[in-house]
Amino acid sequence: MDTIQVALGERSYPIHIGPGLIGDQELLRHSIPATQVLIVTNEVVAPLYLNAFEDALSAKQQHSLVLPDGESEKTLASLAKILDKLVEQGFHRDAYLVALGGGVIGDLTGFAAASYQRGIKFAQIPTTLLAQVDSSVGGKTAVNHPKAKNMIGAFHQPSCVLADTNTLKTLPTREFSAGLAEVIKHGLILDSTFFNWLENNIKEVLTQDSSALTHIVSRSCEIKADIVSKDEFEQGARALLNLGHTFGHALESLMGYGEWLHGEAVSIGINLAAETSRELGMIKTDDCERIRSLLKQAGLPVRDSKIEPDALLKLMRMDKKANTSGIRMVLLEDLGNAVVVSSPDERVIKKIIQTQSIDSSV
Repeated sequence: MDTIQVALGERSYPIHIGPGLIGDQELLRHSIPATQVLIVTNEVVAPLYLNAFEDALSAKQQHSLVLPDGESEKTLASLAKILDKLVEQGFHRDAYLVALGGGVIGDLTGFAAASYQRGIKFAQIPTTLLAQVDSSVGGKTAVNHPKAKNMIGAFHQPSCVLADTNTLKTLPTREFSAGLAEVIKHGLILDSTFFNWLENNIKEVLTQDSSALTHIVSRSCEIKADIVSKDEFEQGARALLNLGHTFGHALESLMGYGEWLHGEAVSIGINLAAETSRELGMIKTDDCERIRSLLKQAGLPVRDSKIEPDALLKLMRMDKKANTSGIRMVLLEDLGNAVVVSSPDERVIKKIIQTQSIDSSV
């Protein structure tokens, strides 16, 4: 088991990474020391892992809530279901919430933990690659608004993250590939050596070689934990983690939540951000080709022919990073070197969206 520490003073917590953690009784009881526990999961994960997790944890007062699966369920209505369950069962302020599932379950459960009695503890048990390498770490919790992704939420750090790499074996191929978008993003923003490693080892990653899996999860968590430790509330460097997300979140909202998986939308966004960087003279054409090639090798989309540029730009202006001056987005100065750019020329962005949406060569 690898352990990475997110250093946030009194709110510091460990990320444990390894096989078989969901059934590790000693680890669970040490990590979730509560008599009242509500486990939140979904209808896909529950049949696979809920019983084993409940048996291993064995809290005195233990309940579970199984929600429908999908990004379309990341709503205030789903949040209300969690809060209703907590109230109905008489949960106190020393209770724990547990998020057993992917990014949607993690975000919903974390937001419920931030809201209930003004904040209770929660643990992240991520079961998807995307959640293990990104969304379970850092304390961002939220639900979607019909017109804007993750617009309603709070910063609320988990007490621990337990990433059981065995759960990745039950992921559909599409879900696994979606998680690789965030892995590739980590290399692009801060670690060109990691990006190079991914280029050279993508076959081992796709076949889920155990050492390759451990490496991509651990290195991604190291990068994110380091950034979060320095900038918990996204006042500076943490914004770099949003490479591809300004485009991606707008695309998810535009096409309807669930049309693209989050990682797929981010992949398209990374390609658009790379091309925008190239058009602005920041990176070379060869760099864009390397980025696009790796995304495609990972089984990810790099374009959407149905994008309407003006509609996408309108949604990008509503992104959480935007301000009164306009769009703020993450672009690349080099592979492994990302920067936040304020008010980029929207004519350039529109040109890139139009070109990439119709260019079948990409």
